[in-house]
Amino acid sequence: MSRQPAKVLEPDDVRLALVHVGIQRHPARNRAMILLSFKAGLRACEIAGLTWPMILATDGSIAVHISVAGSIAKYGSGRQIPINRTLRTALLALHKSEGYPDRGPVIRSERSTAMQPGAVVNWFSATYRALGMVGCSSHSGRRTFITRAARLLPKTGGSLRDVQEPAGHRSIGTTERYIQGDRDAQHKLIRLI
Repeated sequence: MSRQPAKVLEPDDVRLALVHVGIQRHPARNRAMILLSFKAGLRACEIAGLTWPMILATDGSIAVHISVAGSIAKYGSGRQIPINRTLRTALLALHKSEGYPDRGPVIRSERSTAMQPGAVVNWFSATYRALGMVGCSSHSGRRTFITRAARLLPKTGGSLRDVQEPAGHRSIGTTERYIQGDRDAQHKLIRLI
């Protein structure tokens, strides 16, 4: 029996998650975790391994790209991901709350050490469970990011390659498997047949 892929969330679901984590301990860290998943498409291991030099420009400000090092990426697929405006705001707030560090982990555990990938996976699971979101996992943000990016391609003049590269996939076929079809568009299409 094959496992179901992580669910793609709607914008209202993401907003609900952001409100939920905003009232917990470590709101700046938690908001950044959600947005690193949904607005940059990072995997749990990449969120856990992200360090400030991968996010900061040479002058110490938040850079325009996240430079995902091959050492933290699956299959060593290091890459640069443009930083979304909402994510930038969250990273600025986290950077400030942490005392403007120039090194060390971006996402810290309760003990101020780097959060382990398994802890990131568990954190997302607990967050979705608390919200009653069934079928969601740490991979939901990544699938949502890839699906939304693919759907927005016609507005940008880009190609599926422009989704594949920030996703860090070796093959466009892998990227295609992440994209959830648009159910409304499918219903409209079937009505026209």
